[in-house]
Amino acid sequence: MRQFRSLGLDGVIEILPEKFGDDRGFFSETYNARVFADDGISLDFIQDNHSYSAQVGVLRGLHFQTPPFAQDKLVRVIRGSVFDVIVDIRKGSPTFAKWVGVEISAKKWNQVLVPKGFAHGFVTLEPDTEFLYKVTNYYSKDCDRSIRFDDPDIGVEWPVDLSTVTLSAKDEAAGLLKDTETGFVFEG
Repeated sequence: MRQFRSLGLDGVIEILPEKFGDDRGFFSETYNARVFADDGISLDFIQDNHSYSAQVGVLRGLHFQTPPFAQDKLVRVIRGSVFDVIVDIRKGSPTFAKWVGVEISAKKWNQVLVPKGFAHGFVTLEPDTEFLYKVTNYYSKDCDRSIRFDDPDIGVEWPVDLSTVTLSAKDEAAGLLKDTETGFVFEG
């Protein structure tokens, strides 16, 4: 039975799809619009993305897109594992700048729903990690934003030595949340 579990931030949900195995391998239905809608999640995913990280300590994020190209994401790992981080970036939210982290792995076979209005990032915990995610809007270079992974006002407790992480040039140059116009306002 598929399980949906709140991770403590508004709309951030861990999903545990069923996995049916036998001597041939396994089968798993990782997304079904009707099942998600029955749990109150109605999203139109329009694009699938796939990233590969060769080594442990590859840190990607914290990323988001501003409106009108904001994206909901459904993220999962098909090989390896990551520590996944979601940060509330909605101005005026009671949980603004709060974060939640969860290990996502091929072994656990879990997924996380990251709603619009939240920044997202992860660090690889195993070599050769493959990360897949569905999104509800197309990529827009003009709306693409990053926040420092080590922003002291957020205080993410990454489970790796931050002096050894591998970052992209974009993530090295990312600014602090307090200096970033997110485009999101809490409408609670």
